[in-house]
Amino acid sequence: MKVVQIFHRSQNVLSRVVIFGGIGLVGLFFFLASTLNRSPWATGQGVAREQPIQFSHRHHSGELGIDCRYCHTTVEDAAYAGMPPTQTCMNCHSQVWKESEFLEPVRASWREEKPIEWTKVYDLPDYVYFNHSAHVKKGVGCQSCHGDVDEQNVLWQEPSLHMEWCLSCHREPEKYLRPLDAIFDFDYEPPADQLYLGLSLLEEYDVNPGEDCGICHR
Repeated sequence: MKVVQIFHRSQNVLSRVVIFGGIGLVGLFFFLASTLNRSPWATGQGVAREQPIQFSHRHHSGELGIDCRYCHTTVEDAAYAGMPPTQTCMNCHSQVWKESEFLEPVRASWREEKPIEWTKVYDLPDYVYFNHSAHVKKGVGCQSCHGDVDEQNVLWQEPSLHMEWCLSCHREPEKYLRPLDAIFDFDYEPPADQLYLGLSLLEEYDVNPGEDCGICHR
């Protein structure tokens, strides 16, 4: 009995192109999605955030040596580090650069009793809980998460803030711990025996960050 050829032989090539092309497109989609998810466009990493006032951390923290806690007053006691009220700015600028045009928004805020609307640089999603005081009191320095703020005029987000970044510290905190008197010191240099120091501080400060979902997602 003669077998009738329903499809032309060229259909074999076409079917292979469709199958393998489809697999390739799916793979390309996931590759691009993963790449985009890790890009500054999605994470905000390295993107400088303009503020309503030209405030330079390099000048205030680096050159003048103003302690972080002068402006971020609740960083040691609360989950939120706190932003400075206009009064904090005016403590100095009612006397220094009091006629500067760049500081007019500060003076206007003071006159009108309206708070300055600062732009958040580290803006975590609502489903993520982060407690500044818990980290500061356990030996994690500002520099470990925020980078060299004392050298930045306009601030940017230093890390990606991906969950894997947080977990890398939670799994091996001894790599990052420093003495409590060096938490706010941007000139601090980790010792050559950081691992030994970290393991010692791990026990001394009773550091046990854990990896349970409920620690950060509440």
